[in-house]
Amino acid sequence: MIRFFDLLFSLLGLIILLPFFLLIGIAIVIDSRGGVFYTQERVGKNNRDFRLIKFRTMLSGAYKKGGLTVGMRDPRITSVGFFLRKYKLDELPQLINVIKGEMSLVGPRPELRRYADLYSDEQKKVLNIRPGITDMASLEYINENELLGASADPERTYIEVVMPAKLDLNRKYLQNPNPGNYFRIIGLTLKKIFR
Repeated sequence: MIRFFDLLFSLLGLIILLPFFLLIGIAIVIDSRGGVFYTQERVGKNNRDFRLIKFRTMLSGAYKKGGLTVGMRDPRITSVGFFLRKYKLDELPQLINVIKGEMSLVGPRPELRRYADLYSDEQKKVLNIRPGITDMASLEYINENELLGASADPERTYIEVVMPAKLDLNRKYLQNPNPGNYFRIIGLTLKKIFR
């Protein structure tokens, strides 16, 4: 049932948003050198890697200087990228990942391999379902970049504080991943973005 809604909403979203995708793409190309999209290997369902698609929000090659984004004013983020990140528009191309069956609209956010390898056996249960574009952890930690930006050791703060807290929230969703929770999280996400 959820897979049906994933496909329906993703296809509708891509059709409706196509003109905005074109405008965003033009803005990215004008703002800085590099491609429109950025792909990154993430860990998906059953602990399998896949390529997550985003609009590029950083200078080309910026991810070689570190995977964590620390604050919205991270100097690697472009002007257009700042706007896209603020309103979560950089995540929209993941609708393609949803159509391909690599992701769902709702589910635990897919993690980088180096962090997923740190999961305990209990935490690895989040890998039993498709990762999502949004989840309760994303809503709870919507200002994660600022939190990490204020830390003296962002990597350590992420591994020891943020990641375990987000995984706890994801495990709660795993206990009841029904259409009711699915629509509730989508509604809360839209409300938070528009607010």
